[in-house]
Amino acid sequence: MLKWNSPPDSTWGTEFQYICFNDECPYYIRGWEWMMSHYNVKSSYRFRYNPQNGETGPLPVWSSEAHKDRIIQD
Repeated sequence: MLKWNSPPDSTWGTEFQYICFNDECPYYIRGWEWMMSHYNVKSSYRFRYNPQNGETGPLPVWSSEAHKDRIIQD
């Protein structure tokens, strides 16, 4: 999981989160088929962890490169 800068206008209430950017992750891989079969859209999601409150959930993505520009390089 990589440290990721939350967008300033998000409602997550935290400056950063941790996102799984592994393209081999089963959660990410399964997401493409699930989103197409349930919503007829070409998208998926990545696993998200908010260290401030422990919340986990999906981060919607439209490509393998989506949101990678917000990865924080420590």
